[in-house]
Amino acid sequence: MFTAACIQIQGSSDVERNLRVTEDLVRRATAMGCSLVATPEATTYLGPHDRKIHLSEAVDGPTHRRLADLAAELGIHLLVGSVAERAAEHPARCHNTSLLFGPSGELLSSYRKMHLFDVDIPGGVRFSESATCAPGNTPVVAQTELGPIGLTICYDLRFPELYRTLVDAGARMLAVPSAFTLMTGKDHWHALLRARAIETQCYVLAPGQWGAHDDGGLRRSYGHSVIIDPWGVVVAECSDGEGLCVAEIDLDKVASVRKSMPLADHRLI
Repeated sequence: MFTAACIQIQGSSDVERNLRVTEDLVRRATAMGCSLVATPEATTYLGPHDRKIHLSEAVDGPTHRRLADLAAELGIHLLVGSVAERAAEHPARCHNTSLLFGPSGELLSSYRKMHLFDVDIPGGVRFSESATCAPGNTPVVAQTELGPIGLTICYDLRFPELYRTLVDAGARMLAVPSAFTLMTGKDHWHALLRARAIETQCYVLAPGQWGAHDDGGLRRSYGHSVIIDPWGVVVAECSDGEGLCVAEIDLDKVASVRKSMPLADHRLI
């Protein structure tokens, strides 16, 4: 059993401000006894998307090392929900990448977002993530001393087959760092997250962006960062604004739920 936190921020084009708020909240979570802290999608930058490409860095770039050093200083597992990773093979785009740092600051795992948010909802959201991001192609389950964590990002949430793949690979926790839009979030966020928790019988940690962002008026994020247990119960949630939510993670509960309702044994296809 251990304590985990999901951080909620209002990201902007001001990288230094984003880092400062994130660091303050991570420190607060650590002071509350958290050994795993997760931050939202686009932790370091959420502004005009063409600029994101110019700001992108390699996984071991200076902005990312600053967060690795924070994990080492505090002795925690730190999941940086996503950053703009330079894509050498796609110079006009970058990767939307999660970075999981261990308590010594080492990079335990990274995951490039596979499903990109290309949508045009009449009267609502119009966005093409693939214009600036190149997709990843590999599901990732990070092996940690706290337990195996399946890594996903935001729009991945709508593709349950990815989560089945992660569970088949051993995941007992699922991370869904997000910048879910207000329009879709108010109707779909909790429903989709609880469904993923129930069908996979995993803990779900979903740190989110909140509020308006200075990205040319393209989006406003829903927030409501949550931690959900393997029965599908929301055990911690952020309200509006920047902040954090905290919950105990008991992986024995994952084993108990799976034993009482052995979905994996009952699956036909």
